Amino acid sequence: MDERKVSAALILLAVPLLAFLLAPVLITIPISFSADPYLSFPPSGWSTRWYRAAFSGGAVLDAFATSVVLAVIVTTLSLLIALPAAVALVRLRWGWVSALEGFLTAPLLLPAIVLGLAILIVFAPLGLLATFPGLVAAHLVVTLPYALRILSTALAAAPLAAEEAAATLGASPLRVFWRVTLPAIRPGLAASAALCFLVSFDEVVISLFLTGPRLSTLPVWMFHHVENEADPLVAAVSVLLIALTVAIVLVVDRTAGLSRTFVK
Repeated sequence: MDERKVSAALILLAVPLLAFLLAPVLITIPISFSADPYLSFPPSGWSTRWYRAAFSGGAVLDAFATSVVLAVIVTTLSLLIALPAAVALVRLRWGWVSALEGFLTAPLLLPAIVLGLAILIVFAPLGLLATFPGLVAAHLVVTLPYALRILSTALAAAPLAAEEAAATLGASPLRVFWRVTLPAIRPGLAASAALCFLVSFDEVVISLFLTGPRLSTLPVWMFHHVENEADPLVAAVSVLLIALTVAIVLVVDRTAGLSRTFVK
């Protein structure tokens, strides 16, 4: 009986908390269908004009294309760099692995504004400001620690005995990695790819330091649009981004399973 009371109390506490957290997202959806020329809730009328404006606006589409290409490149490079690094950290069992892993994941502990300013100071003499390679390098600083941490956890949980058995039966190290290790860490790879893509795609603070008039990502464009305009266009774009995030989560769930990917 006591457990039922505790469960009911937890549910009563969780429901308003969940509603509070989801309220901004839920309010954004009806605002995106507003017929008003300005942000207001509730809308006085309904229209899809802002979605048509989003798909017909050259600046929005250019910024979206830049963000997608940037996120794909950053995700690919993050996996290519983090995977061998994670293998070295987990499998080689060096004595200073913990210190090295802490150093590699240190950017996660820094405030984004501090990290962005530091990157700006370093990139300015190198001529990397307002350039696509500069954005890729800056986003890698943010995404690599996530990929390294997730892949290291996945490798540590992978059955080492299966790799040793394959090696004992004559498989080369490369074949062991390709046929045994990679399938075992597939959920970790899916989680790393999804998280790196979303982090890079949504990154705005560091991107503000590195973009310019001729190069802008979608979050940076939204930031500047809100500064200058107060129409529901940004709400329509936000709903589209929410839909993209949900689609990525569903793809991860279908391919690797959310419980295996993010809860492990």
